[in-house]
Amino acid sequence: MDQITDEERRRIAGLLAEGAPAWRLHQEIGRSRYAIRRAVIALHRPARREAGRSALRLSLAEREEISRGLAAGEAVRAIARRLGRAASTVCREIAANGGPGRYRACAADRRAVRLLRRPKPARLAVCPRLREAVERKLELRWSPQQIAAWLALAYPDDPEMRVSHETIYLSLFVQARGALRKELSRCLRTGRARRRPQGLTVNNGQGKIRGMVNISERPADAADRAVPGHWEGDIMFGAGYTAIATLVERRSRFLMLVALPGGHGAESVADALSQAVTTLPDRLRRSLTWDQGKEMAQHARFSITTGIPVYFCDPHSPWQRGSNENTNGLLRQYFPRRTDFKALTQSDLDDVAAELNDRPRQTLKWKSPCQALDEALR
Repeated sequence: MDQITDEERRRIAGLLAEGAPAWRLHQEIGRSRYAIRRAVIALHRPARREAGRSALRLSLAEREEISRGLAAGEAVRAIARRLGRAASTVCREIAANGGPGRYRACAADRRAVRLLRRPKPARLAVCPRLREAVERKLELRWSPQQIAAWLALAYPDDPEMRVSHETIYLSLFVQARGALRKELSRCLRTGRARRRPQGLTVNNGQGKIRGMVNISERPADAADRAVPGHWEGDIMFGAGYTAIATLVERRSRFLMLVALPGGHGAESVADALSQAVTTLPDRLRRSLTWDQGKEMAQHARFSITTGIPVYFCDPHSPWQRGSNENTNGLLRQYFPRRTDFKALTQSDLDDVAAELNDRPRQTLKWKSPCQALDEALR
């Protein structure tokens, strides 16, 4: 093969700098026109740009100082003081590159440059075990944050089985760097295949209910979640104005779903809720907090039947029933707004409630509502 030598390459560069024409290059170098053309193209090719480095990162010169200090038997703190760096920075650098006896500046710098390269392979793409575990939990409709926390608890001694919730989201939303199946994005609570900000909904005023007791009069142990038995409730609507009732225990976030076969009128709601809560032990029947919807107009009859006082939130204040609002958001993953609740039985609702009550929650330090309620009742 007609290879250009380094000396000939330098000569070509000199002639090009003088503005020599092509025929002179052929005459001076004595190579084929194809070899000279390749050499000219290579000389005009821009130099490979070195990966940019932050000033916070160690330079090759600093790594040389670390290497010389180690060879001289200096302490890590003395080396760090001379470089003007934190001792922990120098200690991590040495540990990551073989320790004091094997540290070499050039090898450490090459490794640092290699780690700067982007894009990096996704963690879920290079670890099949981790990917399968994440996919199993996504199919159970666990959120990425719940999955990340569960992995840390389920595999405490296996660093390979670690992934952040942000990595899971990226693997679902950015398919170019993800390893998860795209269809699993439908298992997320929103069901979206990409992120977008959500609008804020505001409740409309629904009139005055007779005999309302304001939330400000609710017992203090309900406000601070000190004891179990205080509930938050609401109505969830579906297609054709069908509805179900949702009840969430404030301390444990334990969920009960109540079918409303007679509709969401005040009498039907009072009867259905009374039938549901009378199955609870007395320790779990302390209070119920509701918004100012007319479906709870028969609250007095409900209280007489069950012995549970009802407290009403201020108008347009959904945060006063925050646990219930959050749980209703979780339920939309199971019951989109087009759901016809008349087609669902109480057994169907109980299955969904059981699945949600078995999910770990961040607010419960990654315990499930079932576990939290069992501990509260001991």
